[in-house]
Amino acid sequence: MSATAETSPAPSAAVITEPLPDLQLQLLIQLLDEDPRSSLPLTLTHPGGLLHGDVIGHEQWKAEWARSLRQVEGEGANLLAEFPETVDQGVRELRAEEEAAGASRLPRWIHLRDVTLIAGAMTPVSLPLWRGRLADVSGWALGRPQ
Repeated sequence: MSATAETSPAPSAAVITEPLPDLQLQLLIQLLDEDPRSSLPLTLTHPGGLLHGDVIGHEQWKAEWARSLRQVEGEGANLLAEFPETVDQGVRELRAEEEAAGASRLPRWIHLRDVTLIAGAMTPVSLPLWRGRLADVSGWALGRPQ
């Protein structure tokens, strides 16, 4: 008597999909990161609405974050002022590992200064600094709305 084994199809590998950042926007931010004094007016669309301000590099954002927190009284503010640098130290370690594995070093975050957020019928909100994930930006244009 011969037995036949039924074989089921191999389970397919799970596919993780993430939104990809716009390559041109990543390269633009990479250029801005090379000169800490540079900025560029930009308007973005993202899940929260319309956002416009001056795109600045990561180092400039860190310096302005620290400067704004040093003006706040209390011990916690001084701790938070150093937070971006502490995070950057961890990121540098991760990037060293990624570079060893051949991973890309394009920016993943975008930083804006003098920001206005417009969300639906809400009154526009002004913010001194803003940081967002590039993968969440669905569209962008040079300049600010008229």
